[in-house]
Amino acid sequence: MNIDFDRPLLAVIALIIVPIAAFAASRMKNPFVIAIPLGAPGGVSFKASQMSGLVKLLKALEFTGILLLFFSAAGPSMKTAETVWLNRGADIIFILDTSPSMAALDMDGNNRFNAARTLLAEFAHRRPSDNIGLVAVGDEAALLIPPTADRDAFNMRLELLQIGEFGDGTALGTGLAITAYHLDKSNAKRRVAVLITDGENNAGSIHPETAASMLREIGVSLWVIGLGSAGEAPIDYIDPYTRIRRTGVFDSRFDTESLKRLSVSGGGVYIAAPTADAFAAAFSQLDDGEITVQRSRIINRRHSLALHFLIPAVGLLVSVRFIRRNLLGAII
Repeated sequence: MNIDFDRPLLAVIALIIVPIAAFAASRMKNPFVIAIPLGAPGGVSFKASQMSGLVKLLKALEFTGILLLFFSAAGPSMKTAETVWLNRGADIIFILDTSPSMAALDMDGNNRFNAARTLLAEFAHRRPSDNIGLVAVGDEAALLIPPTADRDAFNMRLELLQIGEFGDGTALGTGLAITAYHLDKSNAKRRVAVLITDGENNAGSIHPETAASMLREIGVSLWVIGLGSAGEAPIDYIDPYTRIRRTGVFDSRFDTESLKRLSVSGGGVYIAAPTADAFAAAFSQLDDGEITVQRSRIINRRHSLALHFLIPAVGLLVSVRFIRRNLLGAII
């Protein structure tokens, strides 16, 4: 981003002539002002020291307004470089488990849910040409945001998502089925579904393996990331509905085999992520495994800044004129 002028000579004149004129005006005395002594002959002339300071301030504001007018007339503009993607990347939908077990604090002091959100946001940032969507899974499942290249919208919805927002269950089959439904309508050359969960299916009316088979039948690439491990882990989260903080020890009954069968049904890949490092490595493997060709070009755009100078210039000059004529007319 850089700023330049269509008529730079006017900007140079403004920087040289206006300060010189302001300095000269401050040194010159008004020939039409007469000092009248108000005491005995030979006394001291009346001086309104406060009014003198106000007059100087008004003059400074007036010359500032004139300077801004010159800059506006010089045609200031800002040029920005914008990246335009020439090809469509993959359509990727993440299916994120939001059940309370995702609050287990076994990701290097962080909970599973927040670790997932961080890695999701980083992945989206690395893949600007891909459209990325989000499905949340609880007792039910819902598409929170369809595949989109709008990273601000994606990150905002991801940030607002809370543990327990969709209940205490884990309807993996429903989440996968919703993903299959929306990716089936996609015309992207590469379509990907990524399931991130720490538990087994215990809600919903659709069997996960049935939904995974649907994904395979429509040609969607399936990745299953099993987060966490079996055993006890501390848990700490705030219920989004009651606003009650829930703490304790969670006995994780992580079922690796069921998630492996799920990935096999979908013709996909299963990755175990029992630690924070393994979780980050899973995303690296996903990034490498779903490479898309990214073709782009840089477009330079020009935005006029004339109004940014003109509006304050007119405001200053009008204000100074109003104060002199209506408030100080009887004095100066």
